[in-house]
Amino acid sequence: MKHHTDRFLKRIGGLAVFLLVMTPTYAVTPVNQSLFGGVAIDGYDPVAYFTMGRPVQGRSEFSLDWNGASWRFANSEHREMFRANPERYAPQYGGYCAFAVAHGQTAGIDPNAWAIVDGKLYLNYDADIQRQWVANQAEFIRLANQKWPALLQE
Repeated sequence: MKHHTDRFLKRIGGLAVFLLVMTPTYAVTPVNQSLFGGVAIDGYDPVAYFTMGRPVQGRSEFSLDWNGASWRFANSEHREMFRANPERYAPQYGGYCAFAVAHGQTAGIDPNAWAIVDGKLYLNYDADIQRQWVANQAEFIRLANQKWPALLQE
């Protein structure tokens, strides 16, 4: 039994090393999506930020594939609004944390850490990062706009 356990652990260890070595070679995907399932922005409805003024969890029966990810919506009306003009409703920087992008990195988001600035949706990692971002948002937006194209090329 010990022989089988050792062999199993070696295989798992080899897989872990492979994943660690290979992960940096992947480019940032254009849309921040769940690791398993390819769902954009943690399944939240991007249109709801504009129409309801708050984050609303989307539903799988109201989904739409766009830009390499599955987007979920609270209702069919929101899905059709997004379908008609996805660039209007999709969050900036593919839904990655705007503060992180301004620093040349990507990070996940808390759907409750958000802002609409000049008609564009920005998401951030958490409430603390959101406060920092809001304190100097014009500069962070400027920096993120400069750095985002390069992040997509990495």
